[in-house]
Amino acid sequence: MDVNGLLTEAYGGLPELVEPAVAGLSPERLRQAPAIGANPIGWLVWHLARIQDHQVAGLMGEEQLWVTDDWAGRFGLTPDPGDTGFGHGPEQITAVRPESGQALVDYHRAVLDRTLAYLRGLRPADLDRVVDPNWDPPVTLGVRLLSVLADDLQHAGQAGYVRGLIERG
Repeated sequence: MDVNGLLTEAYGGLPELVEPAVAGLSPERLRQAPAIGANPIGWLVWHLARIQDHQVAGLMGEEQLWVTDDWAGRFGLTPDPGDTGFGHGPEQITAVRPESGQALVDYHRAVLDRTLAYLRGLRPADLDRVVDPNWDPPVTLGVRLLSVLADDLQHAGQAGYVRGLIERG
């Protein structure tokens, strides 16, 4: 099996979920939660891109695009490399203010392009490398890449679902 092809195909399908979820929505709609305590589309898409940026940059041993480029300003945030949305409470969620759906698409695409370039350079044996020995069993590169993908797919699906809710409401 061509592992590189499998991973690049899986990650490469994310824009088909992300882009329709945000297409044509105003900044206000991107920040609209479908219910109290629920996450808005803009936060969900921002978070999935942040998680991928944070995790893949770490795997590559490089800085996150969030920090090196001017993405944070387009979301009303500072370029804090630890701010990925993990553990966000209501105030932090509402602080994520994407300037547009295009800002979300652009950031996700930049992160995805770097992820795909990284994936294309991997060899099957690379996937067995332990990247986090603090778990039992230790986390390998392959497991981490699948975990990031699963998280991204979950949040992209949630964003599409939330879009349906707010369009009906």
